Amino acid sequence: MTEPEFTATGVRIDRWPRSLTRAGEVRVEDGRLSLLTSYGSEIDSAPVEKVRAGRPWFAKSDEAVATVNGTRYRISGMAGSGRLLDVLRKSGPRS
Repeated sequence: MTEPEFTATGVRIDRWPRSLTRAGEVRVEDGRLSLLTSYGSEIDSAPVEKVRAGRPWFAKSDEAVATVNGTRYRISGMAGSGRLLDVLRKSGPRS
């Protein structure tokens, strides 16, 4: 098994208007973004090139918004949110 390109644990994952987990995990591995609950169950996942992610202008530095399979998730409490966005940009589609 290969090492994940990015992993963050203990993050809050919300799907407006409710929280799905307060201690979840975000993982980018083998070209796929996965959102997991604190128990390791998959909330959602998709190939990186199908994921739209960014940081709204009003968001804190530890927050990001990701659209996975048409569903918008707010991810907060993640110290490496900038690093996640960099990994998604680098792994995304090539022009």
